[in-house]
Amino acid sequence: MASAVAVSAASSPIEVNALVKRFGTVTAVDGVSLTLRAGECLGLLGPNGAGKTTLIRGIVGRVIPDAGRITVLGFAACSGEAREALGWVPQELAIYPRLSCKENLSSFGRYHGLRGGKLAEQVAWCLKWAALEDRAAEPAKNLSGGMKRRLNMAAGIIHKPRVVLMDEPTVGVDPQSRNRIFEMIEALRAQGASIVYTTHYMEEAERLCDRIAIIDHGHIIAEGTNAELVHSAFGTRSQVLARFAGAGPEIAAWVERRGGRMADSTAQFTVERSTEIAGLLDDAARDGLELEDVSLRRPNLESVFLHLTGRELRD
Repeated sequence: MASAVAVSAASSPIEVNALVKRFGTVTAVDGVSLTLRAGECLGLLGPNGAGKTTLIRGIVGRVIPDAGRITVLGFAACSGEAREALGWVPQELAIYPRLSCKENLSSFGRYHGLRGGKLAEQVAWCLKWAALEDRAAEPAKNLSGGMKRRLNMAAGIIHKPRVVLMDEPTVGVDPQSRNRIFEMIEALRAQGASIVYTTHYMEEAERLCDRIAIIDHGHIIAEGTNAELVHSAFGTRSQVLARFAGAGPEIAAWVERRGGRMADSTAQFTVERSTEIAGLLDDAARDGLELEDVSLRRPNLESVFLHLTGRELRD
C-alpha cells in the first residue's frame, strides 16, 4: 500500500524497545521489546489483563510510556508521521450509525486529510474491498454485525496506511463474515501492508500470522512461528487428551500426580511415544477412575498457550 510518509528503507514498520507502562502501583507492560517486520502479519496473543491492550494503545499513541520507546517506520509513535503511516481497527465499532457506508468512509478519509479525487478513489476502493459496494447508501445502523465489522475495518485503512493494527476484528461475526474478513486481510498483505493482529481465536492466528508473540503479566514470554513455538514447548512429544467420569478434586489431583493438567473437564498429558498411553490407561483403571474418552494429537498453538500461561485465552 502506498503512503506519503518518507522513511528510511532500514526502518521497521514497528519497533518497541524496553517499553514500560504503569498505572499507579500496577505495571501493565514491563520491559516489552517487539519488532514488526516489513510485509508480515504478527499475531499478538495474551489472556485478559496480560498487557496486550496497553501495548496496542501505546503503539497508536493513546498511552504515554513511563520508559522505553515505540517507533512506526522510524517515527515516534505520538508523531504526526506515525499517525499518517498507521491504520488502527479497534475492537469497539468506531463508525457513525446514522451515516451511510459511503458517508462514513468519506468522513474518516477527510480526518486523514484526503480530498477531492483521491478521497473518492479511496472510498470506492474501500467499499469494494469490504464487499459493501451494494450497501454504499445504506445507513450503518441497518447493517448486519459482519457488515459493520467490515465497514469498521475500511474506516481504519481509508488512508492507505503501510502499517495496520487490527484488534480482534472478527469478534461477534458469523463464519461467512469471518472468512470474508480473512480475504480482506490477505488483500491488504498482497498490497504490502504490515499487520499486527490480536485475536481470541487460536485458529485465526495459525491461519493468518507469520509469527506470533505471546504476552503475559506485562512480558513477552514467547515469540516465533507457530511451528517454532510448538517445537520449543513440546519438542517431538504428542498430547493425550482424556475425559474421566465425574469432575471431583481427586481426579484433578490424580492427573497432576501423573504429570498432566486439567483444562476445563479434559485431562492433558504429553507423551514421547504413543505406546505410553497403555500405561496411562492401566494406572487409571488400577486407581478406580472411569475413562470416558481418550485421544492422541500433536500439540498446536492452543497447547502452547496453555502450557506457557496456564490459562485459556479468554480467561
